[in-house]
Amino acid sequence: MDNWILKGVKNLVNEPCTVNITSPTQVKVKVTHLLLTDTDALLYGGEIETSYPRIPGRAAIGVVTEAGEACYGMEKGTRVYFEPVRACGECLACKSGKPKDCVSTISAGKDFDGFMRDFVVCEYTDVAPLPDSVDDFHALCIETIAIAENIYDKLNLSAGQRVAVVGADFSGNILAQVLQYHKVIPVVIDNNAVNLERAHKCGIYYAFAADDELKNKILNATSGNLCDAAIYCANSKLPVSITTRLIGNDKTVVLGFTSASNAGMEIGDILKKNLTVTGVSTAHDYTDAVINMLVHNAVNINFFEKKVLTEYNPAELLSGGTDLKKGIMTILKMIF
Repeated sequence: MDNWILKGVKNLVNEPCTVNITSPTQVKVKVTHLLLTDTDALLYGGEIETSYPRIPGRAAIGVVTEAGEACYGMEKGTRVYFEPVRACGECLACKSGKPKDCVSTISAGKDFDGFMRDFVVCEYTDVAPLPDSVDDFHALCIETIAIAENIYDKLNLSAGQRVAVVGADFSGNILAQVLQYHKVIPVVIDNNAVNLERAHKCGIYYAFAADDELKNKILNATSGNLCDAAIYCANSKLPVSITTRLIGNDKTVVLGFTSASNAGMEIGDILKKNLTVTGVSTAHDYTDAVINMLVHNAVNINFFEKKVLTEYNPAELLSGGTDLKKGIMTILKMIF
């Protein structure tokens, strides 16, 4: 029985244990699939701090094997998605009975134990039932899609507006698809030819290399104007300063997703153009909306390579980071 525990930086060990329901509002869930994420790799390497011991694993799905009598709508055999972000329970909003407005959310693998284990016991509200029409692989992408949806909400754009997406890796590709789902036109920029080709396969029309002709390409794509907003995907290898060159005055730059890097921006462009800069790395309370989006085929991950492993050593897999930047999903399949 797997139960992977991070005892310190790069010290991940398997210590099997048994867990049982102790409350009528709890469920016991057999983890069936876990996607290795960049956050898991950063936690393993110590780039993201946590308290030890800690069970990693941020993106997972499973099947309910036992449900307390007070678990509304949750039965044995229900396929579920584990919520990776929870309300803190301590802020004013939480103590006022409004956990959806929590201002200090906590995340799996960092602030509470994640899902790199065979069984999880948690409150039934900490998992979300998955419809049959949402397959396992798309379900593992729910948080990434949710962050993209949060970015879209923060930008408050109208249909037809054009948004530069700097970085076309896993998260950037999904972000571009979410924007397109909302009829906003993504303009993807990346220097990896494979990423650009995958973007085209996923229906993204504008996908450009960050070369000397980039600004002219942007002008052609925007009918002579620059983009209405720019989003920098945190794992992009392109300089973050590129974002300010792609948009006009009084626009917004979003720094999205998760990274341990500390790249700088060009302050002069921000001040000269009166730009707004904001960061979005979480998407608390977006799960239901994203599941509905997946039911309506908002995102297509069929062009991403998938490695489904039934025999694995997570420490070895995480020691060099993850393959998500290459568009490869590494999925640990837990066997019953």
